[in-house]
Amino acid sequence: MLRSPPPEARHSPRTRSGAAARARRRRAAGRCLLATGHGAAHRPPPARRRPDGALCPQEIRKVVQALEQTAREILTLLQGVHQGAGFQDIPKKCQKAREHFGTVRTQLESLKTKFPADQYYRFHEHWRFVLQRLVFLAAFVVYLESETLVTREAVAEILGIEADRERGFHLDIEDYLSGVLTLASELARLAVNSVTAGDYSRPLRISTFINELDSGFRLLNLKNDSLRKRYDGLKYDVKKIEEVVYDLSIRGLNKEATVGVGGEK
Repeated sequence: MLRSPPPEARHSPRTRSGAAARARRRRAAGRCLLATGHGAAHRPPPARRRPDGALCPQEIRKVVQALEQTAREILTLLQGVHQGAGFQDIPKKCQKAREHFGTVRTQLESLKTKFPADQYYRFHEHWRFVLQRLVFLAAFVVYLESETLVTREAVAEILGIEADRERGFHLDIEDYLSGVLTLASELARLAVNSVTAGDYSRPLRISTFINELDSGFRLLNLKNDSLRKRYDGLKYDVKKIEEVVYDLSIRGLNKEATVGVGGEK
């Protein structure tokens, strides 16, 4: 019967020197694998230019970063409508925002060349969030101009991309819906700031718009994903706007607004 060595033999200098030698041999073998290229399978392959001329993901990220910067510039411009004097400058701000969308179209045209046309969803996560932000900004501009909900086709035209999936770089339906839900949150804020600026009729119109938007989303069978969570936040926007309208009604401020709306009709 084989017997294990006594405890004192396990920690003898001879045993320790053997373990150290084995460790040195393993490290040397590892360096040999890396030097000969056999260990490269354990490292991610370097991004290279594709045979069809499409560039590496790093180039996609550069264009996306430029899109994010343009989106921030448009958002900063439109945030001025929440200020007291911003309501008088809405047409000018919308016009300037549409000029910025010209830059967005140029950047999206550049993005189309960075990956094969049939691999849209492979790289979709790179530009998904910035595209949703751009949808929101386009929807906000259209609402400020006409107080209507922009269609998916109209947003695609503003961004210079396709609405149909079969025609290449397109606006995904979930990205469009996410941008519209962000618009609802922005309009809830606009309703509060409208009262501060003395515009008592705008919250009533926003309330009607948001309620119709909420009714439309209720018809959709949304999956339990990020879009569903975004939709769950819509009820808080509806509640916030209803509270603004209620405060106007108990103070009698909505009567003047109602008369003004009736006079416009």
